[in-house]
Order: sequence, then C-alpha cells, then structure tokens
Amino acid sequence: MKILGLKTSHDGAMALIDNGKLIFSYEMEKLNNNNRLETFNLTLPEIDAILNDYGYNLRSLDLIAIDGWRNEKRVVLESVKEEDTSILKGAKLGKDLTLDLQLARYGVLISEKENVMTPLDAKIDALNLSYSSYMHVTGHLFCAYCTSPFAKTQQDSYVLVWDGGMPPQLFYYQYNENKVINYGPLFLMFGGVYPEFSYEFPPFDQFKGDYQTSGKLMAYIALGKVNELLMAEFRRMYYELEAGIIDDVNIKNINWVTRQFIARSKALYEETGISSEDLLCTFHVFLDNLLTEKLKARLEGLSHSIENLCFVGGCALSIKWNSSIRNTGLFRNMWVPPFPNDAGSAIGAACSAMVDKTGKQVLDWNVYAGPKIVEKGTVQDTYTVKPFSVKELATLLLTRDEPVVVLNDRAELGPRALGNRSIISTATNTKMKALLNKIKGREFYRPVAPICLEENAPVVFTPGSPDPYMLFEHTVRTEWKDKVPAIVHLDGSARLQTVNEKENDVIYELLKRYNEMSGIPLLCNTSANFKGKGFFPDVHSVMEWDGVNYIWSNNTLYERKEKLALFEDL
Repeated sequence: MKILGLKTSHDGAMALIDNGKLIFSYEMEKLNNNNRLETFNLTLPEIDAILNDYGYNLRSLDLIAIDGWRNEKRVVLESVKEEDTSILKGAKLGKDLTLDLQLARYGVLISEKENVMTPLDAKIDALNLSYSSYMHVTGHLFCAYCTSPFAKTQQDSYVLVWDGGMPPQLFYYQYNENKVINYGPLFLMFGGVYPEFSYEFPPFDQFKGDYQTSGKLMAYIALGKVNELLMAEFRRMYYELEAGIIDDVNIKNINWVTRQFIARSKALYEETGISSEDLLCTFHVFLDNLLTEKLKARLEGLSHSIENLCFVGGCALSIKWNSSIRNTGLFRNMWVPPFPNDAGSAIGAACSAMVDKTGKQVLDWNVYAGPKIVEKGTVQDTYTVKPFSVKELATLLLTRDEPVVVLNDRAELGPRALGNRSIISTATNTKMKALLNKIKGREFYRPVAPICLEENAPVVFTPGSPDPYMLFEHTVRTEWKDKVPAIVHLDGSARLQTVNEKENDVIYELLKRYNEMSGIPLLCNTSANFKGKGFFPDVHSVMEWDGVNYIWSNNTLYERKEKLALFEDL
C-alpha cells in the first residue's frame, strides 16, 4: 500500500511509505531555504513533482494520511474508566481527563474525514483521492513505535508522548493484539511550558513566541545552578495547583495549572532577586525531577513488562530529559526517534495509516531520506572547483584547521544535522567553538556537537554508548577536555553523535582518516544553514551565505579564491 503522510501546519512535511518502506520524508524547512518550522506550502503540482522523482504520482497513491493537529471540530469523548482500547475503536479516558479543548488529543483516535478539512485537504478531496486523518498524538505514538527496534522484534512497549500542546501522556502498545492502553497524563503541564516559562525572564523575554528558544534554554542553564529553596517552592506550588483542580472538570485545567505556575514563579523572581540563570536552571531540574518521579509512580501501579520505552514529542529533543529517564533504570531499553518533534508527524500519520489499513507495524526506514542536493545555478567565479576525495578532505581539515560545509547525498530527517548537511571542523582549536557560533550568529553559550567514531566514543565520553542521532547527554572525560575543547559544553557535557560505517560510510571514512593522521577520533559538527532557516539545499546557497572558505559536496571541493579571515577578533 502506497501512503502519503502530510503535516499541514507548522513543521510542515510530507512522507511516502510504500509497502512498509519509507521512500522519503520532506520537511518544508529543508526546501528552498525556508524558515525553520515552516508550514506546509507545496501545491498539488509540486507534490506530484516530488513524487515523480521517485517513480510515483498522486494518482498512484492508495491513501493520503493527514496529521490531525488542525481539527476544526472536536471529538466529544465520554468519561470512562481506563482500560484496553484498540486503535480502531477510539480512545477511553480516565474520569479526571476531560479537561479542556485538548481533550481530543489525549486519545489514540481516528477522526472523521469532515473534521480535518484544511484548504489542502479540500483540494485532495476534489481529486477524489482516498484519505484519512489521525489525531496528532496518534501520529507521535506510531512514529515512535514503528521506527523502534521493539517493532522489529515484535515486542510490546510503553510509549511516552510529551509535545508542546499536551501534557506528558503514557501509553502501552501491545504488538500481537495491535492495541493501545491509555494511562493518561503523568502531570498537568503542557510541553510548551518550557519555552513559555523562559519568555518571562531575561534574556529570553526578548524571544517571546520563538519556539526555537527551547534549545537555547537547554544550553543557557549551564550558566546557572540549582537553588534548593526555590526548588522546594516550585514543588510546593505545583502540587498545590494540582490538588486544587481534582474536582474541577471545566476547560481551564491544564492551561490554568501552567499559567498559574508561570505567574507565581515570576512573582518569586521579582521578590527574591534570584538570578535568571539560577531560576531557569532550577526550573529545568524541577521539570526533570517531576517527569521521572511521576513516571516511576505511574509504573508502580501497572502490571506490564517494563522492558521497553519509546519517548516521543517535542520534549524528547531534550538530551537531558532523555538521559534522566534512561538513568532511572526503570526500563531496560529506551528508544527516541531522530524526529521526535513535529518534523516526524508526516511519518507518524503515514505509520498510523499503515498500522490501521494494512496491519504492518514495522517501518523500514533510513535517517538519510530527506531531499536530495539541488543542482542549482552556476558556481560563483569567486570559487575554484576540483574533484576532492574524502581522504583529501580529512587532510584539509587537519592542515587548514578551518570549518568546511559538507553537503552529501540526501538530507537527514529531523532537526539535527547528522553529517550530510553539516559544518565540520576540528575540535582541537580553543577558538573553534567561538568561531562557529560567530559565523552562525549564535549566542556565546551555545555548544558545538562532537561527531565521533562509534568504536572510540567510550574512550572520550561517559557513557559514550552508541548515539547515532544526538539524543542523549554524554560527559567528556577529564583527560580529553583539553584535547578537544571546542566540543566541551560549559557544564562538561556534550551532545554526541556516534557514527559507524553502516550508518554513514562517508562520514565514517572522514573520521577514520582524520583519526589516523591526528589521533583524534572526532570532529565538530553543527548544522549548515542560514540563521533561522532549514538546511542548505544546494551549494549555491552556501556561496550566498559566504561564511566559510571551503565547501565539500559529493566528492567536489569549492574553495574561495580570496580567503575570509575567520579567526580575526576572536
């Protein structure tokens, strides 16, 4: 069955699954230098043109599956006890969960066709193409489970979904029965509380409405320390707010808890004079602790195997929360997809349809299934062009000690550059992190990620376990901090990406060659893009950006004739 998944609002995307195999997933932000989090903006002819590149067309599709975030009509659910529910029979919720207009998102639901009519949907409908819509939380759940190693081995798994517009919700998926058990929210705060909270305090009060703030905040908290008195007050406030709504079932509850918590925290900040660094750090750790303790408490009342957990939703982009959950030891195995946020919602909608319509529960996928490099325009006469091998690239990095934009083959899925749309550099130069932040227009406290040979990672990092999608926190070992200063964050941590030959043979060879010459098994890796935009789609865009002296793409080197003095004024 050929299924096209669509995410039509922010983080717009389209993903094609054919007989259980992911053919491609195109996120709007990765086309034409679009803005980050770009809404879906393709016309039907443009959709058809992309399909044509892979030997398909709109008429050849069996089904279009649309992410249900934009439902105009709300599904009304009755209060019932928690119990097993089939994906095909809708959701059943606990009596205390009929909270607000987010109600429809709590269940694992298939919504009716007329509930999701957007302008694009209407055009699809006019073509008489078959389509279905799935609730947003459903897409997250099946995006995580179908891409997980647990699906491949036909194992059951818990699935924890925590996204911006919903509280953390726990489900249990039973493979053989194809059933989902819904255990409801762990606690009553939207995932969006993380950036929303920060907007009330400097320096993030200048970024209100910018949902790219979460990544900045995750880095910024390294400047602060936990204030134990404030931590105790945060806990008291939250549990007081939670207790105050036990008997309240009107539409304000989760919003009310979230807003009240933020407002009371702001009052505390003004009364106590605590630094914003310490306040934001304490808030982060408070949420971290609340998440793990509520998860543990919920599991204690359940009888399922706790072998496996999938964590998904925008909050699963946090390497710190991911690591905290893993470090509890509650689960033997933990899976986070490389596109846990809404960048994976088109894949999730298509996976939901795959499970629903075909009974297939395993997706055959590869993280490098994004857009191909666009051959656009002529090379600017300010550059020379020549064939250049991976071995020569490794030598260039070592001898010139400058960043190189690397564009290779198809783009990565999800928000993190994994070597195919990256700025690569050495990590041994003490000025390299400052340089990379400067040319990217980023704040001084932002970290630069290491990309490392998988087999050497445990030597440099703790734990240094395989982490091909940069989703867990690692600590740089003391004896390595002075050797690779550019990738050491302010708190000694690193957002590590490990690479083996099977995952990315080009980057693996690059690291291997560089390690042979330098004795250093890693390089710096940060995304290649205009500020506020998605990954560069072509070499021409990199030349327009004009931030580095070297561009390497598909075994070709583009070298700026008149070199930029990159390290000046650092």
